Amino acid sequence: MEALIEFGKIIIPAAMVLYAVYLTVRTFVIKELELKKLEIRTRSIETILPARLQAYERMTLFLERMAPQNLIMRLANPAFTARDFQRVLLDEIRNEYNHNVAQQVYMSEEVWNQIRNAKEDLVIVINEAATALPAEATGIELSKKIFEMVMARQVDLIMLALTELRKEIQQTF
Repeated sequence: MEALIEFGKIIIPAAMVLYAVYLTVRTFVIKELELKKLEIRTRSIETILPARLQAYERMTLFLERMAPQNLIMRLANPAFTARDFQRVLLDEIRNEYNHNVAQQVYMSEEVWNQIRNAKEDLVIVINEAATALPAEATGIELSKKIFEMVMARQVDLIMLALTELRKEIQQTF
């Protein structure tokens, strides 16, 4: 029995020291892992932040270019028929959108949906305006009809998307 007590006198303090060392090492390792995670996150932010900012800039430019007044003024040609001009406008919108579609990974789903809805709304307006005109109408008549339809709408989805995009940029930066 006395040997057991002597053995306990050695084992119990040794176990307590070992447990203390374990807790110290564990705490140290956890702190080191947190520092590594923070370092990786900092490097990630340094890499991703410029890409996100560029994505926001590109989508702002996309929305500005797709605003009917800018789109029509940029592509107007008096020689176009309404159908030709409709095709040119739709091709331009489609090409611009396809060129920028990858930017969605850098923004919230809500803002991306608003950008997509604004683009789709503009396509609908252009198609409705072209449908409302006679087959022999000119591109200028189509332009006027598009402007009339845009002005008659209560909500400008392009400006709404731009506003939401700017809000997200301000929250991010």
